[in-house]
Amino acid sequence: MSRAAQRARAPLILAAWLLALAALAAFALHGLRIGSDLRSFMPPPQTPDQKLLMEQIGEGPGARLLLLAIDGAPEAQLAELSRGLAAALQDDARFERVLNGAFDPAALDPALLPYRWLLAPTLDAHTLDATYLREQLEQRVEDLASPAAALLKPLLPRDPTLETLALAERWSPPKPPAVRDGVWFASDGAALLLAQTHAAGFDPAAQGEAIGALEAAFASLPGADAAHLTISGPGYFSVRVSTTTRAEADRIGALSTLGFVVLLLVAYRSVPALLLGALPVVSGGLAGIAALAFAFGSAHGITLAFGFTLLGVAQEYPIRLLSHRRAGEDALASARALWPLLATAIVSAAIAYLAFFASGVTGLQQLAVFTIAGLLVAGFSTRYLLPRVLPARFRDAADTPGLAAAARWLDALPRPRWLPWLLTVLALAVLWRAPGPMWQNDLAALTPVPQELLLRDAMLRGELGAPDVRYLLVLAARDADGVLTLSEALEPRLQELVHAGALDAAELPSRYLPSLATQRARQAKLPDRATLEVALADASAELPFRAGLFAPFVDDVEAARALPLLTPERFATTPLGARLAAMLVARDDGALGLATLSGVHDAAALAAFADATHGAARLLDLKAASESLVVAYRERILHALGLALGLLAVTVIVALRSLRRAWHVLAPMSLATLLVLVVERACGISLSLFHLVALTLAAGLGLHYALFFERPVADAAEGRRTLHATLVCVASALLVFGLQAWSSLPVLRAIGLTVALGVGFHFCLSILMARGSAANATPLSPNRKPPA
Repeated sequence: MSRAAQRARAPLILAAWLLALAALAAFALHGLRIGSDLRSFMPPPQTPDQKLLMEQIGEGPGARLLLLAIDGAPEAQLAELSRGLAAALQDDARFERVLNGAFDPAALDPALLPYRWLLAPTLDAHTLDATYLREQLEQRVEDLASPAAALLKPLLPRDPTLETLALAERWSPPKPPAVRDGVWFASDGAALLLAQTHAAGFDPAAQGEAIGALEAAFASLPGADAAHLTISGPGYFSVRVSTTTRAEADRIGALSTLGFVVLLLVAYRSVPALLLGALPVVSGGLAGIAALAFAFGSAHGITLAFGFTLLGVAQEYPIRLLSHRRAGEDALASARALWPLLATAIVSAAIAYLAFFASGVTGLQQLAVFTIAGLLVAGFSTRYLLPRVLPARFRDAADTPGLAAAARWLDALPRPRWLPWLLTVLALAVLWRAPGPMWQNDLAALTPVPQELLLRDAMLRGELGAPDVRYLLVLAARDADGVLTLSEALEPRLQELVHAGALDAAELPSRYLPSLATQRARQAKLPDRATLEVALADASAELPFRAGLFAPFVDDVEAARALPLLTPERFATTPLGARLAAMLVARDDGALGLATLSGVHDAAALAAFADATHGAARLLDLKAASESLVVAYRERILHALGLALGLLAVTVIVALRSLRRAWHVLAPMSLATLLVLVVERACGISLSLFHLVALTLAAGLGLHYALFFERPVADAAEGRRTLHATLVCVASALLVFGLQAWSSLPVLRAIGLTVALGVGFHFCLSILMARGSAANATPLSPNRKPPA
């Protein structure tokens, strides 16, 4: 086909390409669901503690609590705002329960009110005889003369002993704040609330919706503009970190995009080349998303973030084509000559990423699908589509001012053969003596919360007596009722630890639902109707209560005598059913109970207490369990990367058909990766998952540098084109990842610093260790094309 015919077809090919991208984007947009729960990017748990961690890291009672404080207004107004906010959130499906210290008779379903005698511990120490009833009724006379009369008067006919209030107090946090004006108040005068969400604590999207609804509900309250709402808790932290990370990534992305555009304009001095050169990368990104939608239907946001990071290798494909175009030769011929080497780089990277499937981690398998699909589509787009739409007029990169001088300078650099071996020995020595731990196992260090927020959370948690998010006491039994029985048996001993100062409070499952045996014993102590009526008549003699006032009370006691015992399944229908369900976990071989702990001061004493139960209870340190999970995850990734390196080496050897040439490609890439590790470890940086992903990307870029520097060139001009393409690739990578290296966020900083260091080392070592130089040409006959 003539060049004129090719130019005539270029608009049609470009239009078809853009339409295909639009269709791909539509499919990806409607076919892929983006998840945000961090657990979907975790490896399969292996130990019982890891399994429990995966269930509780977001769903656990402590992880779903939001701690609220309202201040900045008079106490009476703060109390009113507290009641208004609790009422506004009570019917919101995003919240499981909202507590502010106010008595809520609706906490127990009216149909279950007779069960109060089976649920409250009153009958463990008392009987409903005339003596006990007389004490209670005399107390009610005093209560009716107090400011609480308006609250108590409606309860008296059915509940003269105030068992409902006793249950409300029992079901409040184990160590509640002071109550003033009917609601909780902190020592600094702020009104306090607890809100438990339905969403997992580490699901930023769902937590963001809940927090948004909470803030909107507060803003709509009368007088809210004169007060200030403070929110804390794991869910709030996950939203805060996610928002901060996204905002900083957007800022860095905008700056790097602007710099990248300026760089390409300077390098190629062509706006059409800049716009068209972006199409292969866009095609690869959309193809990766579409592949995820087709293969999985959903993907974690981290998968996409890492995927687009690794897909940064694809930006080199169009740059190579733009820089390697020869004067007097059309783009198709240039792409055809470049393709064998470019295909080697693409296929090598794709085969290496196949190793991620061996990890057994869904997130890494999704990452492999995204990256492989993206690299292949970007590569084939560069080979078969981009050359057909590029403008015919272009500037030969070999004629770039100053490039020839740069090539001569690089070619004149000494290349002692002993230098790589010396660097390797020195690197291993430094690595061996590097300060600090080699690996970063603490997830909190990767997504740090500002210190002032942590201090505020600790203050609110102490004021509210909220559960500790690190420790859980795990009870094991044959079934749920066995867990409740064990919980009752351990409660007195835990109270001894509370009195000893080992912890502030403990919240056991039996706090909400007694065991069947305890319910049965309490039920047996309930008097029959005739006995109760006689005792009630004796107790109310000479007291100002009208005859028959307590008939509903007698009816409830009589009903309670014949009630079927309350099981967890029946209790689940009550407003507090979800709370108990979160504390009882079914297992194939039995059941687990989760006791939350507040204010743990002596974890060793708690561990010793658990050990004394001979396996019936154990103290679960969620931090230690998460670190063991990170270690297991890292081992899987390292095994996958080791397999990837092996596949990469085999692919390069087969493609180049020479062990010597493969050595010239693989040796600088391996040594550069080692030097990156040495620099970071010498600076005391502990390595995390993000460093490993960044090292993978840097190695992919280094593979390109070494492949193109190693190949023989037909003449000095071709060597300058190779150098031009590599310099543009290096400058663009340093620009993008250098900006990330200055980020205040550890995740972005880890990726940016690692890739920027890797790019620098890979570039330098590829020049020093490549077989050919950037300036000199390998003698070839005039009609012979350079080998791949």
